[in-house]
Amino acid sequence: MNSATTGGTRVVKPFWPSVASGIALGLVLLLTFLMTGHGLGASGAFTDVVAGMGLTLAPEATQANSYLGPKVADGNPIGSWMTWEVLGVFIGALVAAFMAGRFRVQLDGARSVGTPQRVVRALAGGMLAGFGARVAGGCTSGLGLSGAAALGMAAFVFLALFFATGLIVSRFVRGV
Repeated sequence: MNSATTGGTRVVKPFWPSVASGIALGLVLLLTFLMTGHGLGASGAFTDVVAGMGLTLAPEATQANSYLGPKVADGNPIGSWMTWEVLGVFIGALVAAFMAGRFRVQLDGARSVGTPQRVVRALAGGMLAGFGARVAGGCTSGLGLSGAAALGMAAFVFLALFFATGLIVSRFVRGV
């Protein structure tokens, strides 16, 4: 499924240098602040989609829900900026992967995945991180990246605790 081939051999373009990637991300973040008045974020998109689906399937229950009700007070939130941002990131990543010859469907660490237990642990960890992002009021991109760019103290505390928790949990789970 790779798009870049030469004589039947797959050609993979190298990743961008980390400094160039960081500068590009900083410029995207700056443009986002200037053009929209807010930073980047992703974790709220799932909540917007759930609230929008709830408004369509069970409007009374969704409007009465203390968490989802405020999300749907001004109408269906599926068309929010965050939902479009996440969709754009997905499409952009897909296009970039095809252009660089890096697109392939795989389960990372295919040789070391081992048992379904590892997949279950990864899914559980992702769900806990998503729950934590909702409780904290932002994810690593929204609270960490955008908050740190705005020099918000909460962002720096969040990032420190996020990385420290990851190190501690990996020590218990993997013995690393």
